[in-house]
Amino acid sequence: MDKEPTEDSSGTEKPKKLSNARKAALKQDWVDELVAGCKTEADLFGPEGVFTKLKGAVMSRLLEAEMTHHLGHERSAPRKGSNARNGHSRKTVHTETGSVVVEVPRDREGTFEPQLIGKHQRRLEGFDEKVLALYARGMTTRDISAHLRELYGTDVSHELISKATEHVIDEFRIWQKRPLQALYPVVYVDAMFVGVRDGSQVKKRAFYIALGIGLDGHRDVLGIWVAETEGAKFWLEIFTELKNRGVNDILFICADGLTGLDRAVEAAFPQTVHQTCIVHLIRSAMRFVSWADRKALAAALKPLYTAENEAAAGEALAKLEAAWGAKYPAAIRTWKQRWALFVPFLAYPVPIRRVLYTTNCVESLNSQLRKVIRNRGPFPNDDAVFKLFFLAVQNMKGRWNAPHHWNSAIAHFDIVFEGRLPA
Repeated sequence: MDKEPTEDSSGTEKPKKLSNARKAALKQDWVDELVAGCKTEADLFGPEGVFTKLKGAVMSRLLEAEMTHHLGHERSAPRKGSNARNGHSRKTVHTETGSVVVEVPRDREGTFEPQLIGKHQRRLEGFDEKVLALYARGMTTRDISAHLRELYGTDVSHELISKATEHVIDEFRIWQKRPLQALYPVVYVDAMFVGVRDGSQVKKRAFYIALGIGLDGHRDVLGIWVAETEGAKFWLEIFTELKNRGVNDILFICADGLTGLDRAVEAAFPQTVHQTCIVHLIRSAMRFVSWADRKALAAALKPLYTAENEAAAGEALAKLEAAWGAKYPAAIRTWKQRWALFVPFLAYPVPIRRVLYTTNCVESLNSQLRKVIRNRGPFPNDDAVFKLFFLAVQNMKGRWNAPHHWNSAIAHFDIVFEGRLPA
């Protein structure tokens, strides 16, 4: 409703334009009235629910914005050219959550071609996914609500958006149990620390992520877990779960500083090489280095992990200690303490080494996950973290490609680990 009746001097009623404040109040009253009548989840999110109706309102606003762009002027602005608005037609569009009634604007010359919903289009896929994509990119439910309000002038409360994303946890549970490949040449295991509320306190919880490199070279997050305590029993449960989902063999497990992981690997996958993650090893050493020296020290570290063999790496470590040991003894100590887990890497040819120490797969995953939690406060529970991480993984996996050197690497894997790769 945009007008209400009033009387002129002759006593005849005539329409009176509402102020912006009055329009906003009426709009809020309408939303409150719809929500007040909701008693079940279906009333909110069913085919005839409030969220479905609000979704239709958002679509209508988008179409109005398209018409404004097509004509080159707002509804209340002076006309540009001969064309103008010519009312609306009502259209029913089928979406993932049911049918939505949309008001499609028309123009007098009939030249308007809407992009959101084509003239003959009756089904609109992916609208809900667009909202979830905003969430997966790190926007909070309040951010999304403000985003929709700013762009389209439609009020969708952050509570409703939060409710609309709750079904994602069910998708996460299904995804977490999906079948996996029988063999992964490399699996990276990493931890991400996230603040989660525990009563009145906020505790840092470690969420563990396993990133597998498949036989085709493509990356796949195998699962996400959280544990009260880290230890061999916890890791054995994880590996048992992976085996139950179809994983029979892993050539390398790359991880760093995870308590009890080595014992669990030996028990669950006795043929697997437990390799210290070169990326994490470099990062751990660089924590002790000032920004001014990081570039130079990073270059000085390279001869260690590119050495031909363990003896050459030992010589490179001695040179590194002579040049930097006095200034950064903790960085040198990091390499010495993990030397036994580092040197197995040196026994393999360069194509296999490239796969083990490449930073792309680990860093792109970590940076995206850090990005989506960067602007958020403490999470209310573990499920909220699982939901966001799952959406972030789904959002980024389409951009993952196999390393350009993968064909050479898999040929070397087949020779070095003869008989373990499928024919």
